[in-house]
Amino acid sequence: MTRIAYVNGRFCLHAQAVVHIEDRGFQFGDGVYEVWSVRRSRLLDADGHFDRLDRSLAELRIAAPRSRRALGLIIRELIRRNRVRDGLVYLQVTRGQARRDHPFPPESTPPTLVVTAKRVDLSAAAKRAETGIAVISVPDRRWSRCDIKTVNLLPNVLAKQEARESGAFEAWQVDSSGHVTEGSSTNAWIVTADGKLVTRPADNAILHGITRATLMRVAAEAGFGLEERAFTIKEAQAAREAFVTSATSFVTPVVEIDGRTIGNGRPGSIATALRQAYLETA
Repeated sequence: MTRIAYVNGRFCLHAQAVVHIEDRGFQFGDGVYEVWSVRRSRLLDADGHFDRLDRSLAELRIAAPRSRRALGLIIRELIRRNRVRDGLVYLQVTRGQARRDHPFPPESTPPTLVVTAKRVDLSAAAKRAETGIAVISVPDRRWSRCDIKTVNLLPNVLAKQEARESGAFEAWQVDSSGHVTEGSSTNAWIVTADGKLVTRPADNAILHGITRATLMRVAAEAGFGLEERAFTIKEAQAAREAFVTSATSFVTPVVEIDGRTIGNGRPGSIATALRQAYLETA
């Protein structure tokens, strides 16, 4: 089936979707993005992702390209045109096309808006959840505002590639104090011996994951204790369980960190239960 994209006010063939070479997203990485999972043709955690998009735009002082209502209509139409039942929607906004110069262009410069949608076979993610994933640790080389969902992802790309070349699925980034910040594309969690959930506070060192926030609410409603604090790789390796969260991974158990088996080497009961609870709630 022919894929359809949306670029700056018009739907077009995905293969013909283009932006100018002097778009500031291409020249400087001067833009933000957002990703929604689609299940049964419905956006998961829709409002949370829109809220984070608004925040990212405001932090970088990029004008919103459309109202939230208009963006919602565009996304729903794109889902319909691409016949996506289960999949992903990707939205990117840059500061627009302008002569290459570091300072912001004139305020009259319209932002660039690109939206795409694609089908995804969720069975692969479900299989990873059934078997668990391996994680490696890498130094966190990112900038100090990881809470903004920008398109500046080179350190994340390098970390993910290092994980793949090591036979792992994900890389947990470790800051200068020896504490885990987050994965290259996921938030990191552990479960203590007494069953408490631990994840790093949502400060400027991590992306404020929408799945993370929803899971915190789901876990609290289920009666789990929660600690928002940093933890080390050594603590994670000794944990009862570990798992990651994201819009594409939902809740996925971690069974190995830097070659060290976590728990009994199988997905833990708590992570498995939380995944099911999240999917029933989101």
